[in-house]
Amino acid sequence: ARWRTTERRRGTAMATLSESELRDYREQGYVVPAWRLPAPRVERLRAALDDLLARNPGIRPEKLVSAHLEGRNAEGVVGSRHFLDLARDPALVELVASVLGPDVVLWGCQIFCKPARDGLEVPLHQDGQYWPIRPLATCTLWLALDPSRADNGCLRVVPGSHRARRLLAHRHDEREGLVLRDRVREDELEAAPRDIELEPGQFSLHDVYLVHGSNPNRSERRRAGVAIRYMPATSLFDRGRIPTTDRSGYTVDFANRPLWLVHGRDRAGNDFRTGHAPTGPVVAAGP
Repeated sequence: ARWRTTERRRGTAMATLSESELRDYREQGYVVPAWRLPAPRVERLRAALDDLLARNPGIRPEKLVSAHLEGRNAEGVVGSRHFLDLARDPALVELVASVLGPDVVLWGCQIFCKPARDGLEVPLHQDGQYWPIRPLATCTLWLALDPSRADNGCLRVVPGSHRARRLLAHRHDEREGLVLRDRVREDELEAAPRDIELEPGQFSLHDVYLVHGSNPNRSERRRAGVAIRYMPATSLFDRGRIPTTDRSGYTVDFANRPLWLVHGRDRAGNDFRTGHAPTGPVVAAGP
């Protein structure tokens, strides 16, 4: 098998990446693990997504930022607890800890749902261009809820583009039909992107420096996925680094973004109070 399980102290079998999958992640900047979410869980998430779309009729479905925050969040989206439960799922967190290390913070979750025929393009970019994390480090887990294919705008990556551990030059693009506004400059790209086709329940993990994006969806089939953002707790989420703005293509409010410690201990003095309800935990201690 390409994946193995390890027993946690409470006796639950947890998924981890195999040595070959870890090697792929380090060398290519991404991996599609053999482990996948069970079909019944995927169906429940698809139902939760349908409800989320109905609750946010005025927002493009590719721009449902902080979809894991129940109620209307500071970025204008009415989120769902179902996606917070997904992001804190012990099996997923354990897989992410395989690449980030034992101390992991959950800091974001976004729905990228491309409707049939008019789904928007995500231009090639590096995530670190947009995020207030220092040292810059994050693993994104991209989970397919629909079949994600080349013809309906699947994730595309430039393998190995993370290796220099630097942000490439980006240019701002105000054209219509884009989810994000900053794209990697064409003269910075050294290889063509590769399509990452996924079945519902499959997911990829990718590094913060990996160049990636997706084409528009002109097919007759929807393409929906969930991007969950985790960072090592050795990095600081600097709330004052990037002001609240819609320059990226939609409103982001990092000053009020809640964080969860989902694995291990915080090592960087992160703020786990802001954005949480008064009755919520100051630190949601992880395994």
